[in-house]
Amino acid sequence: MSGNDLILVINPGSTSTKIALFNKENPIITDNLFHSLEEINKYDSIYEQKGMREKIIMKWLEEKGVDLNKLVAIVGRGGLLRPMPGGTYKVTKKMLEDLKIGYQGQHASNLGGVIAYDISKKLNIPSFIVDPVAVDEILDEARISGMPEIKRRSLVHALNIKAVTRKVCKKIDKNFYNSSFVVAHLGGGISVCPIENGKILDVNNANEEGPFSPERTGSLPVGDLIKIAYSSKYPYKELKKKIIGKGGLIAYLDTNDGRLVDRMIEEGNKKAELILEAMAYQIAKEIGSMATVLNGNVDAIILTGGLAYNKRLSTWIKERVEFISPIELVPGEEEMLALVEGAIRILNKEENAKIYEEEVCFND
Repeated sequence: MSGNDLILVINPGSTSTKIALFNKENPIITDNLFHSLEEINKYDSIYEQKGMREKIIMKWLEEKGVDLNKLVAIVGRGGLLRPMPGGTYKVTKKMLEDLKIGYQGQHASNLGGVIAYDISKKLNIPSFIVDPVAVDEILDEARISGMPEIKRRSLVHALNIKAVTRKVCKKIDKNFYNSSFVVAHLGGGISVCPIENGKILDVNNANEEGPFSPERTGSLPVGDLIKIAYSSKYPYKELKKKIIGKGGLIAYLDTNDGRLVDRMIEEGNKKAELILEAMAYQIAKEIGSMATVLNGNVDAIILTGGLAYNKRLSTWIKERVEFISPIELVPGEEEMLALVEGAIRILNKEENAKIYEEEVCFND
């Protein structure tokens, strides 16, 4: 890449589209283009929003006076594609087909690759996606649940997890492809995973397993859950909402905001202290569990995500797991930077772009 080259990053959400223009790793302009519910509700499917969002992005580029001839690539947030290895992928025909139908579900992120491709085609430049949620690299033995009818699935915040791992590798002078970490992404849901030589070997599905979080229950005693399910007390949708959306901190303390929980503790609320410490305990226990996947060979434990800003929670976790390895704190998440870094590795020929059709299974 030359000094004047620009990369456009597109990250669609349910009611907004985050957009950024980068010169190498340096953001030139960042913005969040909001879409009213009235506008969104005009469309019967997420895919039908493509033209509307693309038009708004092109208008934004025009208003900012961006010279489109300086764009060398466009990178979009990856969507719910088929299970796939991590990495940076060139947007291709079959990928576009799976994004259009929402192979593993409907989500606005499915539009990232589609819009990136449409704009890049007009400019005759490449388009990419990077480490989508569909990344699946877990071990075969990690897929076994104990009940043949149920298979453990990989559902992981791969984009941020891999990005912060690369960041820590630079800090401690380790090669991303020759190192071992346990990473805990602490957000609305909590994902803990072991990474060995750049691959995510296992992960708790944050919607169904692992520690409870600000708004999810995590793993539950299965016998008691079966009793509740068959008690007719809760309809299916309501019970599911209690597990994903109204579980965890919000169920115990009526808030999913870690800052408010901290304030409760400072004001002497013993229940709040117990619940937050219990969450730290469960996170630490999951970290210890994932360290066994790496046979205890852990270069560092990384705490990331929004909750990693909570000093009380981070300290409680650290006290329980620092005997395993050093702790690296990388709070928050930098999705836009992670996306552009994935594209830069390809443009600088540090890596080769992966091809979707060569990496995934099409046996359906």
